[in-house]
Amino acid sequence: MGASESLFDGVSGLSNHQTWMNVIGNNIANVNTTGFKDQQYNFADTISQTIKGASEGVVGGPGGTDFEQIGLGSRTGSMITNEQEGSLQTTNLPTDFAIQGDGFFIVNDGQANHYTRDSNFIVDGAGNINSAATGYHLQGYG
Repeated sequence: MGASESLFDGVSGLSNHQTWMNVIGNNIANVNTTGFKDQQYNFADTISQTIKGASEGVVGGPGGTDFEQIGLGSRTGSMITNEQEGSLQTTNLPTDFAIQGDGFFIVNDGQANHYTRDSNFIVDGAGNINSAATGYHLQGYG
């Protein structure tokens, strides 16, 4: 393995470490955001290079040996957003809703739909139910 491969291995590790730190920073920055759940970052190995194959044991002699591999860097294995249901709390406000199980509220900003589990809503002067955080109109079925 040459020096350039070793350098690439190190750079791939640093790059993935930076992505992991970004995920942690995002989790911390949103700790007080209503309805926000954390993300989890997982590293994965890139293809490994086999430098020595495995061997069988010898009858009456020594046992076999495992193969030997060296890693060729790392990559993002997965980034998982926690979308589990939070605990329900009574607010005594008629416009605070809750979703039990899977699903999202659909809200519209006048141009596009957005999905949220933030269930704090208000009624505007026109009688529309809006997200208290963004002002986007809650969508529904007639």
